[in-house]
Amino acid sequence: MSAAAGYALARRTRPCRGGLPEEGTYLALHVAGLAAPSLRAGLTRESARKAVRHLRTLLGTAALAVTSTDRVLARDGDNLPVDEEILAGVRSAMTDGRPHLIPGDGPISGSIGGPGGGAATVAGVVVPLTVEGRVIGALVAYDPLVSASRVRTATEVGRWVSGQLELAELDSSRRRALEAEMRALRAQISPHFVYNSLTTIASFVRTDPERARELLLDFADYTRYALRRARDFTTLADELSCVDRYLLLERARFGDRLRFTVQVAPEVLRVPVPFLCLQPLVENAIKHGMPGEVRVVIEDAGPEAHISVEDDGIGMDPEHVRAILGEEPRGGIGLSNVDLRMRHIYGPEYGLVVRTAPGEGTRIQLRVPKIRPEDSPV
Repeated sequence: MSAAAGYALARRTRPCRGGLPEEGTYLALHVAGLAAPSLRAGLTRESARKAVRHLRTLLGTAALAVTSTDRVLARDGDNLPVDEEILAGVRSAMTDGRPHLIPGDGPISGSIGGPGGGAATVAGVVVPLTVEGRVIGALVAYDPLVSASRVRTATEVGRWVSGQLELAELDSSRRRALEAEMRALRAQISPHFVYNSLTTIASFVRTDPERARELLLDFADYTRYALRRARDFTTLADELSCVDRYLLLERARFGDRLRFTVQVAPEVLRVPVPFLCLQPLVENAIKHGMPGEVRVVIEDAGPEAHISVEDDGIGMDPEHVRAILGEEPRGGIGLSNVDLRMRHIYGPEYGLVVRTAPGEGTRIQLRVPKIRPEDSPV
């Protein structure tokens, strides 16, 4: 928060030793905190409507309007011009991306550097709102008395609002990236898996029609879960049901060559987890562990659930794993997808931990907090 904004709220409060009024600093930060959540939703009519009153309080102006490039989104205060006049007043700021004064009948206090200096008459000040260098709207502050300090304050508040809108754009970009990763994960449901599963089911149609029917239902359940319009989160119980269907289909295909065990602490079954975070790890274990055994262990670890997927197969080159999970992942879309989503949702310390070496099998571990983060990007 700018010093000018703090001063606008605190010009009548007791100064503290540091210079800025203590109470004013608190009020400025408090009001900014009230406006920020709405602005983090981006510049819309709804977000502007929720934020405009707080922004007006922050500036201490008689009236305030927030616009997009072509319409007035929200307004607060008395004696505001009609929308057409507000938009006419912001055109210059929209064009050159710099703050502008609105001509009017009110006096100016101090020197602002405009034509006429202190003799100029103004109705207010327009501050463009920008995201990535683009002007997307404007903050329009009206006052009977517009001082140089008021212009500086409005400019700083406009920059702060632009910063919040930049963060909103980053949040939106991150959500789009995660949605793209989820689409990629769905696309990874291998045509080979579909073909092999249906071929396996067909092989039982004459010799064991009842088993063919059960496998077909398992296949339908698996694809319905994996291809549905995903909610952000599901539960470990649902993820394990998906894994169970997948393993039954693979077991029908590989027979006794595939052995698997699942050990789960009942306390963690209702823990919320990102959709399709477990099945890709099991699929990787089967790919690298055949023939052999796949073990899934999920433990209660206080505030977290700890998940381990292990196989005793051929293992992987650690350099290959680093390439899969690096900053620019190559191959292994299932593993890299899960790793990226876990780190985006929970933080960089929650990525996959892979222990492997050629001929030594592979163990993949991940930690899931039991409480879903409120500001999750997916």
